[in-house]
Amino acid sequence: MPRTIKLILGYDGTDFHGWQIQAGDRTIQGEMTGAVERITGARTHVDASGRTDAGVHALAQVASFRTESPIPCENLVKALNSLLPPSIRVYSAEEVAEGFHARFQAKAKTYRYHIYRASVCPPHRWRYVHHFSYPLEVAAMERAAPVFAGTRDFTSMASSEGRGDAEPAELPEKSKVRTVFLSELTLEAGGEELVYTVRATGFLHHMVRNIVGTLLGVGKGHFSVEDIPRILEARDRKAAGPTAPAKGLWLLSVEY
Repeated sequence: MPRTIKLILGYDGTDFHGWQIQAGDRTIQGEMTGAVERITGARTHVDASGRTDAGVHALAQVASFRTESPIPCENLVKALNSLLPPSIRVYSAEEVAEGFHARFQAKAKTYRYHIYRASVCPPHRWRYVHHFSYPLEVAAMERAAPVFAGTRDFTSMASSEGRGDAEPAELPEKSKVRTVFLSELTLEAGGEELVYTVRATGFLHHMVRNIVGTLLGVGKGHFSVEDIPRILEARDRKAAGPTAPAKGLWLLSVEY
């Protein structure tokens, strides 16, 4: 009898070309699908809550797949981790109700972006933060971050490719409207690190990285806090700041 399995996994995205399978590129989905197929002996498709980009990391990504294999979930975790590279770890597996889909049923996600401020970035951090040691008006960035909260069209923060998370059922196809519940910037690690945290119903392609790039623009004096509503209302990617590097971005959690 077919079963639906829900996985929680983490990964260092540095050496992968994002989540989604792409011909000729090493991806998280490719590694996961290959491992599941070796264990179950059958073709399958492993879906995630969202398609993280090349270089983006995850502390608690959620994935799901269908299988007729009777292997117990606790054994599945052990078997997957024995086949996967050390940069991908499965933390848990559980059988869930038929019809569960990691992507389409996600209600909210939380991402964090790390900006390292010290003059020298330690070698054990450089893969996981955006090292930016130049002067910034941090107070202005802190005031600007909450302006992104609310339900609005985030076209100005979307990549030109237009790819993003699953559309909420009540929105028209290809809608760029998302609801951001939390958007805040905090200074941590004794002032050495800026951490941007954002929780929303879903995210457009490069949305978090484009918000961070715009906040850095505020910090550098290219934009004012009062410019943010105008940038959002423009619905024009060119109105906002550049895309921040992928390596500072972490998928923190997914809610259902």
